[in-house]
Amino acid sequence: MDQAESLAQLSVEAQSRLAAMTRRLANLQAHITRLDALGTHLTELAGLDVEEFDFSGAPALGGPSIPVRREMLPSVEEVEQQFSVLDTLFSRREAQFDVLAGLLSSEQLRAESTPAGRPITSGWQSSPYGHRIDPISGQRAWHDGVDFAGKEGSAIRAVASGVVSWSGNRAGYGMMIEVAHGDGLSTRYAHNKENIVQVGDLVRRGDVIALMGSTGRSTGPHVHYEVFKHGRAVDPATYINRTHR
Repeated sequence: MDQAESLAQLSVEAQSRLAAMTRRLANLQAHITRLDALGTHLTELAGLDVEEFDFSGAPALGGPSIPVRREMLPSVEEVEQQFSVLDTLFSRREAQFDVLAGLLSSEQLRAESTPAGRPITSGWQSSPYGHRIDPISGQRAWHDGVDFAGKEGSAIRAVASGVVSWSGNRAGYGMMIEVAHGDGLSTRYAHNKENIVQVGDLVRRGDVIALMGSTGRSTGPHVHYEVFKHGRAVDPATYINRTHR
């Protein structure tokens, strides 16, 4: 084989290797793009500072420039080996990030589905949970919820995400909404002037689900708020005093 043929063959081999390395590089870039997206998603799920953990730009690097001698440059085989190592590393990281994202999503969903805070944005607590003097009969009676008084027509908001399991009139409650949150938890909002959501609707924490009224057994505009755990009414105070996560 003469020199021209040898050079031609080397050129073909070099082009082939270059094409293969270009494909590997494109694959690594795809891995990086996905890792950036996963990193941004995890930052949002975890509630971290998006400016501190910014995956949209290049990392901040620096340092003095030291020239590299020719004999220190890696061979093609060494570069290909490093590509293989990075490819494997990125695949592992993607899998780990996917698992972590799933765990954070589950935790976030659980937090959003747990009642927290008050069902009103304006108004005041007019009656506690437990024994009280009934405002209509004047007799000592048990009160299964907490009352929040306010202006007629003011917003009543869901205290947690869930699915509407009741929306309509109910004896004693007047116009009432019940939301099932899963894990045995549900909440009720009664004496409404108007129900905005219907059975089967998906609501998120903070959504306006009704307008305050005085329907049913009531002496004035307020929302009667109850929390049920596995079918039994519990003191809403524990959930009212919880902070949103």
